Amino acid sequence: MNELRKKLDTLCIFRELLGDTVISSLCTYLDNPTCSAYAGFVAALYHANGGNLGEYIKELCSNNKNVYVETIGVGKSVPDYMSAALESELDILQEIAELDKENLCGLLDYKGFLPEFTTTHLCLKDIYLHRAENIGKYGYGIYAKHRMFCVDEQGSIVPVLHPDKTDLSNLVDYERERNIIIDNTKALLSGKPAANILLTGDAGTGKSSTVKAVGNALWSEGLRIIEVRKDQLRSIPKILDELSGNPLKFVLFIDDLSFLKDDDNFNALKAVLEGSVTAKSKNVVIYATSNRRHIIKESFADREGDEIHRNDTMQELISLSERFGIHITFSKPNKDTFLHIVHHLAKENNIDTEPKELDLLAERFALERGGRSARLARQFIDGLLSK
Repeated sequence: MNELRKKLDTLCIFRELLGDTVISSLCTYLDNPTCSAYAGFVAALYHANGGNLGEYIKELCSNNKNVYVETIGVGKSVPDYMSAALESELDILQEIAELDKENLCGLLDYKGFLPEFTTTHLCLKDIYLHRAENIGKYGYGIYAKHRMFCVDEQGSIVPVLHPDKTDLSNLVDYERERNIIIDNTKALLSGKPAANILLTGDAGTGKSSTVKAVGNALWSEGLRIIEVRKDQLRSIPKILDELSGNPLKFVLFIDDLSFLKDDDNFNALKAVLEGSVTAKSKNVVIYATSNRRHIIKESFADREGDEIHRNDTMQELISLSERFGIHITFSKPNKDTFLHIVHHLAKENNIDTEPKELDLLAERFALERGGRSARLARQFIDGLLSK
């Protein structure tokens, strides 16, 4: 055990792991084997993943951002000496993953009860090298563990711990619109030219849900979604710089986009879409949703202004939407489409209401709320489930 402790101190590529709570608790125990230190190590492991040391070490290595995966991620060759260091360190971490209670408690002269933990027997080196060879699908760091992200108040990308789990199978109708988005996203994943997409249409027609569902469907292929609020648009160049060397593919998702005429964020997004130097990223596209066709909120006064070049001004107001390579409209569903969505959701949720009665109740629900939409269909079904 003393030799294993010395080996841990030689970690270079994975040196950051020495600061991990579980690993540091283990080091504390190996430095001074006491019952308290052992219990502290197991407590940290319980808190981390329920007590499976092998699985924990695997996840720790797989998600670690280090110079080896960063080098591979940007397509550079890894020096032989770095590869040798990596393999040696994976052997050390393999030893850690194979530890059990008997190994550790053999250092103690204590016959009372001590907590158990378990481990999964695995070949850490094979797992890690496989992920490294397929870095474009697995990623590293926070992007290896999470599928959806947002931007915090400091402009940093942070994971969404409880992301929307909408699945493509949950979406009804709008197949043509959805397939355009899927095809464009698959082009991005395959390294082909992909367009920025503007999704417009009535509220509740499933624009945002479609983007999230596509993200959930393709995350295992290397896709990640980063939601950017309208007031954070000026952070996009910084975000693009951060993502430019990442082996994964990203969708910057801007939901419910609209601007006032003199909104500074208008020019910020327009500059990105125009193709400034920082925006020419092969692994990032922008998907934006809006309930407005032209995005800019304009008044009749804007249309009837006394400017000499009024037409030039109007063209400026609508120019942003035209800078998206693909524009998709999600129209409000007609009666048949609305009822088709209702029946699909009812079947999915095991609601056995007689079809004609279901139609009558659904139509009444929609009319009371001033129209039909996929969102209203979901709200109607949720209402039935709550009774």
